[in-house]
Amino acid sequence: MLSYTPDSSLAHRLDPRTKLAVQIGFITAAFAHTTVEGLALLTLLALTILASARLSPFSALYAYRFALPFLAIGPLIEGITLSGFDPERTFETLLASYRVLLILLVSATYVRSTPVRESRAAIQWTIPGKVGAFLGMGTAFVFRLLPLLVADLKRAREATAARLASERAVHDRMALLAVTGVDRALNRADSFSLALRARCFAWNPTLPQLAFSWMDLFGMVFAVGLFGTVFV
Repeated sequence: MLSYTPDSSLAHRLDPRTKLAVQIGFITAAFAHTTVEGLALLTLLALTILASARLSPFSALYAYRFALPFLAIGPLIEGITLSGFDPERTFETLLASYRVLLILLVSATYVRSTPVRESRAAIQWTIPGKVGAFLGMGTAFVFRLLPLLVADLKRAREATAARLASERAVHDRMALLAVTGVDRALNRADSFSLALRARCFAWNPTLPQLAFSWMDLFGMVFAVGLFGTVFV
């Protein structure tokens, strides 16, 4: 599971607002150019963005391994029609799935290079008022709780495997893992709620000061360039 990792890479030194702008620009360009040529160029850009955070593409793909089967099977299902198999529809959906994969890789760069508190500060700066505070709080909660829930599910699966659960039927194993996962999620929620009260959780905490540097200028130009490709 990807999470923030301290480093001195280029992506780590950029302001989180710049990284959000680059992400939005990349998503806009990806939806505007879902062609072989366009996705080939976007692939090079995605690899460059990954390199800016010193993140290996294989590590990012492994982090999203649970989404890969859905991205792979989607084009096959789309190609099935009443009259047979339509390769053209399959190819178009394959390009769309690959577009989503590139977007996930770019988002992995943001997760690795941005602390949770800075993400919350960036969201609340972009969207002022209680709406921004609510979205920033929700983002912070997801980034902190999701890795824990994934780790709990992994430990539960390993524990059931050690107890020879693999000899049970598939639906029994799925039900056992689901019940265990929900139980641990509820326990995590209770512990998290207690921790928030113990730390006097507030809607308006003192968040880190965000400041643009000269490197953010190039990042913003890059983001604007991605937006501009929509009109090309």
